Amino acid sequence: MILPDGDFDVPSGKIATVVTHLEMTELPAIPSDPTGAWTLRRVETPALDWYRELFRRVGEEWLWISRARMGDAKLAAIIHSPLVEVYALEHEGRDEGLLELDFREAGQCEITFFGVTTKLFGSGAGRWLMNRALELSWSRPIARLWLHTCTHDHPGAVAFYLRSGFRAFRRQIEIEDDPRLDGTAPRDAASHVPVIG
Repeated sequence: MILPDGDFDVPSGKIATVVTHLEMTELPAIPSDPTGAWTLRRVETPALDWYRELFRRVGEEWLWISRARMGDAKLAAIIHSPLVEVYALEHEGRDEGLLELDFREAGQCEITFFGVTTKLFGSGAGRWLMNRALELSWSRPIARLWLHTCTHDHPGAVAFYLRSGFRAFRRQIEIEDDPRLDGTAPRDAASHVPVIG
């Protein structure tokens, strides 16, 4: 469907976002690692409470809600799959970043979730984590690595992914219930997205 130019009403209680899909079809030159005291730990069969808590701390400000609304059985089926790898970035003895790689589609990998907590913004931890994501994903026999981000995400996200070697290939408009109105996210989360409802 092609939308005509113009303005479109978003119903009360909903939020709208532009989603950008990005991909790469070969391993790019990986930038130098920034200096920092970070380590990466693969979390085999993640506990759901642990996963949700880290997911919330990394993504709440960007309205990451999909896994917060997901039931236990569905979430466990994804993150306990042998073809899904969950990693925690550790800093000063605490998990401060999340990386999830999904190899369930043959020949490709999706970076399903990627981010660090606000504590690490500007520290270089995001670049360090992306370097690990590139190494880990391309160590497997894939022909494509992809991810998506949206306008609720950090304002530098698209530029960061482009600098990492991805290219944008698709944009979509997504409309969904505002999670701050049903308690999925705190009312004061994502102050850059107005609450209307």
